[in-house]
Amino acid sequence: MSFDARSLERLQQLGRSLPQPLPKPEPAPAAAAPASQKRHRVETETDPQALFRELMQVSPDGNVPPHLLDRLRQAETDQQRARQAKQRRELQQQNPQGSTAPAGLQPRGASNELRPNRQRRAPASSEELELYTAFQALLLEGDEED
Repeated sequence: MSFDARSLERLQQLGRSLPQPLPKPEPAPAAAAPASQKRHRVETETDPQALFRELMQVSPDGNVPPHLLDRLRQAETDQQRARQAKQRRELQQQNPQGSTAPAGLQPRGASNELRPNRQRRAPASSEELELYTAFQALLLEGDEED
């Protein structure tokens, strides 16, 4: 590549003036506030009733953006789950056997329940064993027809 004398002189002059530090970037505008800045109660409230009151105070005409309604629904769901978990814990503390049914209301056939090793209790009589075997045969026949 060849340059005329004037272009070559200009390039050499630019080459001498280029290595200069870059200017510092401007600070971010105030619109991009850090998350540590105080936020409105509508954004931080977790109690559904208090959140609903805040939404109604913020909205003069009662219209609420969909994302805030989603927050309200999620807060209600979270509160309901927490309430159910608390009730389960209280039932387990009251009834340490692990049964969630109230005392005196045991399900039918509770003695026939699956045991931890997934086996049923032994049949009480030969008649019960025959009935159980016949029932299993019927189930297998039903599977073959499908």
